[in-house]
Amino acid sequence: MQEHRTTGQHAAAISNCTVRLLSEYTGRGPTKARTTINADSVMILLSDTLTKGERTLTENGRAERVLQVRHDFQQVMRDELIAIVETETGRKVVAFMSANHIEPDMAAEIFVFEPSPGADDLSLGGHSTGSPGPEG
Repeated sequence: MQEHRTTGQHAAAISNCTVRLLSEYTGRGPTKARTTINADSVMILLSDTLTKGERTLTENGRAERVLQVRHDFQQVMRDELIAIVETETGRKVVAFMSANHIEPDMAAEIFVFEPSPGADDLSLGGHSTGSPGPEG
């Protein structure tokens, strides 16, 4: 991350860029976005994401189709979303996960960073909950 900007400023920039990107792709961006940045990941929670057409489809029993189309959009936007997070944080993203929910109308974009040198690597069996792993 750039030294002269706070984590909150980076989080706000990620939220704003993500809303703008979603608007470019879908014709309407979410009305609320909150980005959380921690040592291992970035999570963006988005609210009020659906277009009028998507709402109409869900009201008429087509929620699964709306979720599939949203998933398709997120996969197409994947590289641009990752670039936003990498640019703002200065960290390499190694995993991206995305999900939508109809009621309430929310979405989550999750980015996992490459481990910093000397940090615990979540993919190598680290446990943050204190529960025993498969070997324990």
